[in-house]
Amino acid sequence: MDLVIKNGTLITPDGPFKADVGIEGERIAAIGEGLTAPNVLDAAGKYVLPGAIDVHVHMQMPVGDVVSSDDFYTGTVAAACGGTTTIVDFVEPKGLQSLMDALHQRRAEADGRVAVDYGLHMTLNSDDPLRLAEIPAVMEAGCTTFKLYMAYEGLRLSDGAMLRALAALQKHRGLPIVHAENHDAIQYLTEKFLREGKTAPRYHPLTRPDFMEGEATARALALARVVGLPMYIVHVSCAEALGAVRTARAKGQPAYGETCPQYLLLTRKEYERPGFEGAKFVMSPPLREEADAARLWDALASGDLQVVATDHCPFFYEGQKDKGRAAFNKIPGGAPGVETRLPLLYTFGVRAERLSLGQWVRVCCEEPARLFGLAPRKGRIAEGADADLVIFNPKRHVVLHSQILHQNVDYTPYEGLELVGYPETTLLRGQVIVRDGEFVGHAGQGRFIRRHVSGAWG
Repeated sequence: MDLVIKNGTLITPDGPFKADVGIEGERIAAIGEGLTAPNVLDAAGKYVLPGAIDVHVHMQMPVGDVVSSDDFYTGTVAAACGGTTTIVDFVEPKGLQSLMDALHQRRAEADGRVAVDYGLHMTLNSDDPLRLAEIPAVMEAGCTTFKLYMAYEGLRLSDGAMLRALAALQKHRGLPIVHAENHDAIQYLTEKFLREGKTAPRYHPLTRPDFMEGEATARALALARVVGLPMYIVHVSCAEALGAVRTARAKGQPAYGETCPQYLLLTRKEYERPGFEGAKFVMSPPLREEADAARLWDALASGDLQVVATDHCPFFYEGQKDKGRAAFNKIPGGAPGVETRLPLLYTFGVRAERLSLGQWVRVCCEEPARLFGLAPRKGRIAEGADADLVIFNPKRHVVLHSQILHQNVDYTPYEGLELVGYPETTLLRGQVIVRDGEFVGHAGQGRFIRRHVSGAWG
């Protein structure tokens, strides 16, 4: 073996246990006691976790005339420093561009730049038969999950178009991941508020009410039931959408969902900040109420929601978010979070006794790997798995400020929050890429991962 992590407490979905981890090349070679190697990392008093997996990020994503501020390098450095060793970003074909051409173009943006491993979801924004005919080639290329939008002009699918897209995915065992909001309700309410001169950021959440997210989630899952395939709902933010997922699952439907730290920890009161400050929290779906957050925590513990991702899509407050000073619907939607997910979930989940250590690892590591075709090499500590590992200090105190983070953005939604527990060392396929909280890897160290068919198919 080349390297041993000694004296740590390993955290698995089944719980913690003490053992050494031996690494040979890029893989875990042994788990046991008294392992030796020329190189040793001492993890005494610390946890050893699988590298976390964030299955929902948007690096250098164009939104109108702006682009999200983290590119594939800065965003993946931030991910690594937060204990995330694999991300899954998106391909969005433009106009009549073929899916495969769009995939090659997106890979060209990332390859040679990424600091951690990455995969890509394919966006289906059309039910054109030529596009749907490309699904087998896209899956063969390693993109086995497909984003479907129910909102946003140019991206959204009508119910009929969604049914045709779902039928094509069912035929080839692709997994649809769905942005569930009601486009027409959003348009109606936005136009109404703007006509009334209600243009401040505080009106953003009022255009996307929780009951309409619930309606869209229930409708999406009903369409999946018509066709007969699993479905994954992204960024569940409220009790109504969660209820739709739970109802589908209770009927035996293979329905899965994620939530994000912002919906667990922040509430709609952030939009009432003075001046234009509420723009920092303009995202879709918007932040909800404390009662919604409590329901989401319960759903993670019960297994009704399987994944915590971030929907990381940062924009500078100065120079990007402020393009919407005249009207809230011009504010680029999204917020940073790829670096802070793992420690936030530890402090406010594990330490607050909302999640066990095993559940923490399950929603950040194991289930993302299983549902997104990264298992068995990713998301677990086991012989033969990739040596993507994190040494996490459960006693390290960190007060979050944008200046101490590596995300390329001038704020964090969690400014001033005090965390107890933080990642210190990150390994990617056996190589230390973060040491004492600072990135020591290099651009291009990450690889594109050709993912398998989702475990949601059984």
